[in-house]
Amino acid sequence: MSNPESMSGAIVAKPTPNPNARKFVLPGVHFGASRNFSADRPADDPLAAALLGLDGVYNVLLAQDFVTVNKFPHVEWPDIEAAVQAILAGYLAGNRIGRSG
Repeated sequence: MSNPESMSGAIVAKPTPNPNARKFVLPGVHFGASRNFSADRPADDPLAAALLGLDGVYNVLLAQDFVTVNKFPHVEWPDIEAAVQAILAGYLAGNRIGRSG
């Protein structure tokens, strides 16, 4: 399993004003234009598709140097944050990310 701290820094998870959204700052990453992905439409981005494949995630925003993940209110962050971190660590390590099936 990839260690996010092996990059130029650690992935930093930050709360947002919305308790169902969490911002994950990725060291050394800069996404071009901001892109928003929703679970009700197929994502053409492998990172967004992998995150949307997690139970309870319904929206993903890729912008600047961060990813914002939105979850359904009935899902608790401890239930999915480790999986989000693992997907993001794999992305930082350069691993191919695809939708799990």
